[in-house]
Amino acid sequence: MNPRFSRIALRIRAIFSRGVHGTRRIAATGLRRAASASGLMIATAAAGAAGYLLWVHPPLESVARGDVAIRTNQLTGGVDEFREGSLLLLPGLHELRTFSLRDQVYRPEGSSRADGPSPFQSVEGMSLGVDLTVRYALDPARVNALSKNLPDDIAGQIVQPAVQGVIYKTFTRYTVREIFSSKRAEIQQLIEAELKPKLAADGILLRSVQMGKVDLPADYRQGMDKLLAEELATEKMRYTLALKEKRVKETELDAMAEKVRRETNAQAAASEQVIAARAQEEAMKHVLPFKQKQIEQRQLEAEAEKQSRIRTAEGSAQARRIEAAGEADSRQKLADAEAYRLDRVGKINSEQMAREGVLVTRHPLLIQKTMADKLSDKITVIIAPPSTSGGFVGAGLLGGAPKAGRSVAQAPRDTGTQDNDNKEEAE
Repeated sequence: MNPRFSRIALRIRAIFSRGVHGTRRIAATGLRRAASASGLMIATAAAGAAGYLLWVHPPLESVARGDVAIRTNQLTGGVDEFREGSLLLLPGLHELRTFSLRDQVYRPEGSSRADGPSPFQSVEGMSLGVDLTVRYALDPARVNALSKNLPDDIAGQIVQPAVQGVIYKTFTRYTVREIFSSKRAEIQQLIEAELKPKLAADGILLRSVQMGKVDLPADYRQGMDKLLAEELATEKMRYTLALKEKRVKETELDAMAEKVRRETNAQAAASEQVIAARAQEEAMKHVLPFKQKQIEQRQLEAEAEKQSRIRTAEGSAQARRIEAAGEADSRQKLADAEAYRLDRVGKINSEQMAREGVLVTRHPLLIQKTMADKLSDKITVIIAPPSTSGGFVGAGLLGGAPKAGRSVAQAPRDTGTQDNDNKEEAE
């Protein structure tokens, strides 16, 4: 707040308070002296009414931030400008108008769509909508001078007619395609250049003009989409052909580089082979005598190997002959030993059989005993009918009968005799 206006406001309030208190004192005095001073009562009533009006309607007004207040003196015609803060405003004497110095935006809503109430027209006569935004503000240096002529609705009475008079005329110079794509920046600059001086004449500063979305007719949009698709395909083909041409050039350059590289490699390989051949020729002068010595050495080694193998073969043959002779002698001796063993075994078996024959002849019960011994580990119990002749119970199993002329009483004796013979033979 301006310090000067603050001091003025404080003084006014002090005067007003003094006036109120004075009015109250006068009213009290007048009541006490009503009988003697009727004229004083009228003056006191007038002063009280004035004080009441000042109390109810204080003569102070506030100016918000970003606004400017123009106070006009109705008596003298003087004009004062006030910014943010408080100011003195006396009813009936002063007239106050407040203007905003902030940036404001105007958008023609009826022209934003092609099927809207007031669309724009192109040079072909087609209707189209443009989302247009006009940003403006009052000129602070000229508000004081133009405050008497500025209307209350600045946007509706000054900005809107000026904008519509410029933009409708500007869009009729261009085709729909130019408005939609290629001449957008040019149209925007042209509108701004033509609209700025018109608004400046009324004390309005044009900040900027922005073109947003362009709404095309449905039929034109479909045709535009097809045309754009064809143009994109053509552009794509152009880039494809350029790319293929670059690839062909790249292939040629690669082939030339490969050719140069192969020629360089061939020259280098030929040089290496020449150098290697010369080195090999030089080396052969030293290698050939060495190879000759190696051949002679291998011949001597082969002769020595041959002599060694011959001597080894002769020694092996001699050893084999000795081994064969020893093997023959060994087999002859083994055959003689086997023949002697067989001869001795035959003689012993013959003698054994002769002794056994004599023994069996003398003791026939040995056959039964032998059979019982052979069968003792296979047969646990042998059941046979008793002999009617009193002989051995196994006689019935053997199917034999006792000899005639031999009694039962002789059996024990024969058995004892057989046992004695067996003992003698064992001894």
